[in-house]
Amino acid sequence: MKRKAYGRDRGLTFRMLLTGGLLGLLYVIFGAVLISFLNVQLVPMILIIAGIAIFQYYSSAKLALLASGAKVVERDQAPELHDMVERLCAMADLPKPKIAVIDTEMPNAFATGRNPKNSAVAVTTGLWNRLEPQEVEAVLAHELSHIANRDVLIMTLAGFFAMLAGLLARWGAFFGGGGRDRGGVPVWLIVVVVSIVTYLLSYILIRTISRYREYAADRGAALITGTPEHLMSALQKIASRISQIPQKDLREVEAMNAFFIVPTKVKSAFGELFLTHPPLEKRLAALERVSREMGKL
Repeated sequence: MKRKAYGRDRGLTFRMLLTGGLLGLLYVIFGAVLISFLNVQLVPMILIIAGIAIFQYYSSAKLALLASGAKVVERDQAPELHDMVERLCAMADLPKPKIAVIDTEMPNAFATGRNPKNSAVAVTTGLWNRLEPQEVEAVLAHELSHIANRDVLIMTLAGFFAMLAGLLARWGAFFGGGGRDRGGVPVWLIVVVVSIVTYLLSYILIRTISRYREYAADRGAALITGTPEHLMSALQKIASRISQIPQKDLREVEAMNAFFIVPTKVKSAFGELFLTHPPLEKRLAALERVSREMGKL
């Protein structure tokens, strides 16, 4: 089965384009407001932001692997894992990504990279040791679907802009301290307010596409492997095992939640809107529908 047999998710492609456009518009407004209130010229600000964005674009995969503690492994270090990824890549008509392993008992996996030719898939030792081979294969197919759909890139770039707004909100006094008041309102307060509003809006946009991309990758994995039941079983096992991992270990990788196949934090005080992933029961229900479409049920 080549990739053209299951194709890219048009709904995801539309959402990626829409999210990218809205984020771009949001940050144009964000920059314009800040420039109008700060003693910063337009060209220097554009050059600084563009430089950071370009750096992140080309180093996003390395930064994600570094943040998670993942180590790239060669074939002689993990021959079975390499064989599994190669087989799935042949089925999905994808170039083979770099393969990395995270030494932790927490069962999980993620994909990163700016395009299929420059990507990486990372799995934890906990995932490899605790799941059956067919379940590991289903998880890897899920991550390869992310790479095929190119949704990792939009998440990485969107995350950068949200981080930038968050930093400005934190350091608003520093950036605006030398500015003048507008209508009796301190410039630093304007910077903080604009940054917080921008961050919250971008946060919601990122979470919306983040949840949809998981449905798309689940469906892609089911169609690549032809066995949606293995992914359903893997998701249930991962979710149940994560609840047994000490909170200290989970906090160490919390920054990678948006990229993991199952987040370490499955509940939000603000409801589903602020979750990085759909609730497990909804993912399982969607996979059941895929299974029926394939004549499995």
